[in-house]
Amino acid sequence: MAAAAIEFSSVSFSRPGRRILDGVSFSVPAGETLALVGRSGAGKSTILKLINRLLAPDAGTIRVSGRDAQAWDRYDLRRHAGYVLQEIGLFPHLTVGENVGIVPRLLAWPDERIRTRSDDLLALVGLRAAEFRDRWPDELSGGQRQRVGIARALAADPPVLLMDEPFGALDPITRAELRAEFRAIQARVRKTVVIVTHDMSEAFALGDRVGVLEEGTLIAWDTAAAVVESRDARVRRLLDAGETRG
Repeated sequence: MAAAAIEFSSVSFSRPGRRILDGVSFSVPAGETLALVGRSGAGKSTILKLINRLLAPDAGTIRVSGRDAQAWDRYDLRRHAGYVLQEIGLFPHLTVGENVGIVPRLLAWPDERIRTRSDDLLALVGLRAAEFRDRWPDELSGGQRQRVGIARALAADPPVLLMDEPFGALDPITRAELRAEFRAIQARVRKTVVIVTHDMSEAFALGDRVGVLEEGTLIAWDTAAAVVESRDARVRRLLDAGETRG
């Protein structure tokens, strides 16, 4: 197994009056995809925020690429980990090409390198640069905006990619198409990915490993085939529900 790119060791996190994560431990080998699944409020998105230091743990240790996350400069860490959100968050006053190139521009890349990188990434996510680079976000469909969001997250070539319900707001056909495109992209770029979803079928389709969270506790962490065979009653409820929205 490859060296771990992300490690959680007995990590806990609370808000006033509520424990959100309770002693969570797992590791993600470099180049693999971990799909986290569970009901709303189970702690999935909190894990993403802890990885890139939007939050700090109350207890335990988080290591990213071998370093304690708290020892990273927070801005270096966030450049190290691209982030894709369900809401996408494209800047409406920037063109598609400018949105994709925003982080390289902050890193002071030369203009020609930014344009080449943006065009290459648009092609990678299935959007012809000549057709899409000069469009505005409000001229795109939901699926196209999500593709641009993925391209933007990859722009500075981060080794880690965090994805929070990236396909959840899309219609079923577009969602299935983007899942297939994600698998093709990951086969080429081999990032370390942590993806959050409510949908068991999506977790099984995208994850090399699947982690199941229940009330802040990691109740399963294994291959999709092993999770499907789990006898844990809590896991069985999620499997029987199929898609765990709510």
